[in-house]
Amino acid sequence: MSSSSGVGDFTVIQQRNLVDQVADLLTQAIIDQRFAPGERLSEVQLSRELGVSRAPVREAARLLESRGLLVSQPRRGFFVRALDARELDDIFDLRLCLERHAIERLALDASSATLAALARQVEVLCEAAVSGNESRRIEEDLNFHRLLIASAGNRRLLKTFDDLAHELRLCITLITKTHESPDTIADSHQWLLDALASGSPARCREAIDYHIGVARDYVVRGIGDST
Repeated sequence: MSSSSGVGDFTVIQQRNLVDQVADLLTQAIIDQRFAPGERLSEVQLSRELGVSRAPVREAARLLESRGLLVSQPRRGFFVRALDARELDDIFDLRLCLERHAIERLALDASSATLAALARQVEVLCEAAVSGNESRRIEEDLNFHRLLIASAGNRRLLKTFDDLAHELRLCITLITKTHESPDTIADSHQWLLDALASGSPARCREAIDYHIGVARDYVVRGIGDST
């Protein structure tokens, strides 16, 4: 009895892992812009290319819909989400609220170990910026900001950032497309470290407002110019 139950549970786990793997592959394809915004995803074609049945592809698509990367239309299927200027502005507004609170809080008690860890991540981000690997740069950019928020010590704040991170990947992809000098994105994180090292919440607020504000302006302006 127990052996049979164990096999059944294992089958469920295998299926769950398969859905997660398909979701990861689709996420990477969207970030790499192998699917254009608004493009319809074919379950049949994807299942054939991935060598899986349509069921895990469908479940993965539903998962990505919940993360804000896909949208579904009745009887038409799933489409890559195309963010408009208003949605982008809303996402950056929420991001600014989260990071502003985190960096002001962190400014009051940032340890030397925390500053050193953030500085190491800036080095990793700079390496990614010159590597030509855009996906890696996006992940290292997110890793820096996640580390900043995690260091502030508020787990709810971190969870909210993690929930937003899927949509932020789309936003950072757009920064890569519209920013006049992409390599400066990595370098600009040093300004945040300098503000943190000063111990001044006001300076930190000013630094994060500028850092995220520049990114938001590039993205929203770029989307406006393309419409």
